[in-house]
Amino acid sequence: MAEFLYQDPYKTNSDKTSYRKISSDYVKVEKFGNREILNIDPKALEVIAEEALADVSFYLRTAHLEKLKAILDDPEATDNDRFVAYNLLQNATIAAEGQLPSCQDTGTAIVMGKKGQDVYTGVEDGEHLSKGIFNTYQERNLRFSQVVPLSMFEEKNSGSNLPAQIDIYAKKGMSYDFLFLAKGGGSANKTFLYQKTKSLLNEKSLEEFIKDKIKDLGTAACPPYHLALVIGGTSAEANLAAVKKASAGYFDELPTEGNMAGQAFRDLEWEKRVHLICQESKIGAQFGGKYFTHDVRVIRLPRHAASCPVGLGVSCSADRNIKAKITKEGLFLEQLEKNPRQYLPEVPPHLFPAVEIDLDQPMENVLAELSKHPIKTRLNLKGTLIVARDIAHAKILELIE
Repeated sequence: MAEFLYQDPYKTNSDKTSYRKISSDYVKVEKFGNREILNIDPKALEVIAEEALADVSFYLRTAHLEKLKAILDDPEATDNDRFVAYNLLQNATIAAEGQLPSCQDTGTAIVMGKKGQDVYTGVEDGEHLSKGIFNTYQERNLRFSQVVPLSMFEEKNSGSNLPAQIDIYAKKGMSYDFLFLAKGGGSANKTFLYQKTKSLLNEKSLEEFIKDKIKDLGTAACPPYHLALVIGGTSAEANLAAVKKASAGYFDELPTEGNMAGQAFRDLEWEKRVHLICQESKIGAQFGGKYFTHDVRVIRLPRHAASCPVGLGVSCSADRNIKAKITKEGLFLEQLEKNPRQYLPEVPPHLFPAVEIDLDQPMENVLAELSKHPIKTRLNLKGTLIVARDIAHAKILELIE
């Protein structure tokens, strides 16, 4: 007969994150019977959300920037790889000035919170977190990306980038821990669920599956990616939630082997194998480079015997993820890199010249010139260019019809 076993299914070994303190206010420890309770002023939720979304919109993690610099230093990197890495470092340097965000798609605000049982706020936490998010998008130079349905087919922009996705869980202890994300449409659209079976769980089948399915990711979400592959899960929803957190680096400190309690773990060997498969695919840098991924996280989860959900997703080059926490000492945010210029070489990488394309010609001439070159070719576009995205496309079609 089986023994009763329970543990946190996502038990991490430690938190190696570097934090900066943003306030000592809004917190106090009080006695409630025999227990000490961390009483958090609701204003703290507003402040920490506002600061987190502001930081993550303009700054990146040091580790992410170091990976971009490593591409420039890699003798195996192609011209396309180096072109992309250099431009992304330039972009990060400009964004860090605090005026233009790292991506024009400023994303859906997502908050995952773990609230200790010895933490008291006394309010609807989601409302105060939302107010902080609202403040950031009102006061900073950030696009409003959220549209709300008024009927099945009529939608309007909310004008505030709300609503946010806010998920709050309970845990033991006297701290309130957060992961904030600004998730753009590009990388969100590259999240896939595949309902597989036990037949996938052998080396040959899994490798063939990965080689096939990474093509679904393509390049539309701006590689190099932080890629997450999650195999298993007690439900499809649990699988995809793990994909999002893994791509944000949230599960980096998971154990590296399973146990009879069903703990989630990282498979380091398969992370290397998937990363190599991605490099050999040559999909990176718009189908012309080695760097389809910066890194890969492969997470293995327990599953129902008749089901094997597999999730695949990415955090894109606008790697907008930031941890935060509220403790009795105050409010803390993950330290992002405020000086990305240090990773930008003084001299741009030497590259073969791009192909010149004059757009102020008849379209048949432009297409004839493009047809001479492979897809991976770097182009220098000049002339008149009209840029329109999804809503504009729909409006143009409506006018035509």
